[in-house]
Amino acid sequence: MPEGHTIHRLAAEHQRVFGGRVVAAASPQGRFAEGAGRLDGRVMAAADAHGKHLLLRFDDDQVLHVHLGIYGTCRFGPVPAPAPVGAVRLRLTGEAGHADLRGPNACELLGPGEAKALHDRLGPDPLRADADPDRAWRRISRTRTSVAVLLMDQSVVAGPGNIYRAEVLYRQGIDPRLPGRCLARAQWAAVWDDLRLLMAEGVRTGRIDTVRPEHTPEAMGRPPRVDDHGGEVYVYRRAGQGCLVCGTQVRTVEVAARNLFWCPGCQPTAVR
Repeated sequence: MPEGHTIHRLAAEHQRVFGGRVVAAASPQGRFAEGAGRLDGRVMAAADAHGKHLLLRFDDDQVLHVHLGIYGTCRFGPVPAPAPVGAVRLRLTGEAGHADLRGPNACELLGPGEAKALHDRLGPDPLRADADPDRAWRRISRTRTSVAVLLMDQSVVAGPGNIYRAEVLYRQGIDPRLPGRCLARAQWAAVWDDLRLLMAEGVRTGRIDTVRPEHTPEAMGRPPRVDDHGGEVYVYRRAGQGCLVCGTQVRTVEVAARNLFWCPGCQPTAVR
């Protein structure tokens, strides 16, 4: 599933292509025909993202809410747009380009109150200027739930997924199994600041790179990592391999139906 930086990139691209312009909307697949009809001919006023949710606001205060889920994609192209290929749920077309949405988990129109309710139930997003990390801390500091699970709970922190979760905990030397209430306030502040840094870099580059300059392939004389997400990482999907820093074998375990990765050497077991 795309992590939050990808959705913020999508929001920026929608703003660039459609912002302040009249948009033609159609549902070639037919599953969003009614919604597309309500958007057709409207002006897209603003594009926004909150965590893994894309929110496009139109001039009549309708909000198009998109959650890509595991299989969803959104691809941009030029105009005139070619005939749609495959199951295109929604095609938006403007004078500067078009965008095809396929296979989203959610594609729906919300009223202003419904959009606010969505924002309210999501945790703070490290990429948003209005984010309040103290709101997340109040949840984290009161629970026995592990920090690994909490960082994947979008009602606690919105945006990070499995990669950012594993990597930020590694970078801060935190045992991912540590209960939230055992995490020090200073540790949470460091995690939050690091998420902001890493995810902002992800928005800029379009990939997830988490290794520090001294641990890049060039600095260490090692081959670049080859992986679907295309970034240099410390522990994510490196189970059984030696830690880039201490050489300890990276471990993995399934937690809440997701694979968790960590280095026992750099993230020693804390009192729980």
